[in-house]
Amino acid sequence: MPTIASAPTTVAVLFGGRSSEHEISCVTAGGIMDVVDRTEYDLVPIGITRDGAFTLQADDPAQWTLRDGVLPTVPDNGTRVAFPTSPATNELVVSHPDGSITTIAVDVVFPILHGPFGEDGTVQGLLEIAGLPYVGDGVLASALAMDKHVAKAVLEHAGLRVAPWTTVLRREWAADPVDVAEAIAAHGWPLFVKPARAGSSMGVSRVDDPAELGAAMDLAFEHDSKVIVEPRVIGREVEVAVLEGRDGVPRTSLPGEIVVAEDGFYDFASKYLGGDESLLCPAPLTDDQTDEIRSIGARAFEAIGGSGLARVDCFLTDDGFVVNEVNTMPGFTPLSMYPRCWAASGVPYGELVTELIELGRAAVR
Repeated sequence: MPTIASAPTTVAVLFGGRSSEHEISCVTAGGIMDVVDRTEYDLVPIGITRDGAFTLQADDPAQWTLRDGVLPTVPDNGTRVAFPTSPATNELVVSHPDGSITTIAVDVVFPILHGPFGEDGTVQGLLEIAGLPYVGDGVLASALAMDKHVAKAVLEHAGLRVAPWTTVLRREWAADPVDVAEAIAAHGWPLFVKPARAGSSMGVSRVDDPAELGAAMDLAFEHDSKVIVEPRVIGREVEVAVLEGRDGVPRTSLPGEIVVAEDGFYDFASKYLGGDESLLCPAPLTDDQTDEIRSIGARAFEAIGGSGLARVDCFLTDDGFVVNEVNTMPGFTPLSMYPRCWAASGVPYGELVTELIELGRAAVR
């Protein structure tokens, strides 16, 4: 008897969003559209506008690429996409500008969303309620890792070494900036000021003296009501990519290293607008150091209850590795560290996308 080919899996790619990392999400979506195996998967691109409208977008990788230094954004084309109101159906309902209504049955959702309203457990909660399988970490792991203060506390409790920090709320800074500044100064200079719940180095500043602190705090508070202040950790910036194992044991990549200038840091422009000269993958480490950071990556992934994927960022100091943060939806453009680490480990970008989709389809969180 002739073999009957199975129908392709329908994957809803969810990108854009309300966070300050909207554009990077769009670029990542374009990268995935470009490499996904079209014989196995049909894609349904769902772009979330900056205002939060869920729209049906073109399945055109070229529309979502970085061109001449300009990052793409999701246009409001008048369509609206509604998720199922019951786990009894897997159909998305699409309202078109002409008033017509169509439905699209999806098998799995790939949320390529960074920052608030996407990487923080909110969208994951929506998908859980809708009963739709999805790629990546669940509600708790996403929310936990998104908050740098909470993540540090959990990682430290798990026996992992983390950088010292001070957490400052907007109301505390507004009420008594002088007292807060004095407490922060105990860390010494330089230090780094970061929004507690943002990524891609958005709102992050290096502060070399007290005169620069106010502007750095103001910038961070533009992105979040909670800010983390950390002293500079002297060491190499080394990262490891983690992928959920089919047997439950986390898989880890060869580590990569970020090389930054002595007076700078790996900021948004370096990550997404520059060349790849800032990244070394695999990182030039000893075998023992490579084994150690891979072990740290797996332990951190398990500490947050991770599933799907994560990138674990560390500093390699004279006293060993210090965990900086865990990113549950790391930058995933073709030039980002996460896919490059896996490529160096023998898993090319297209295969990585396939593996993540299949992990999402089978996930039990």
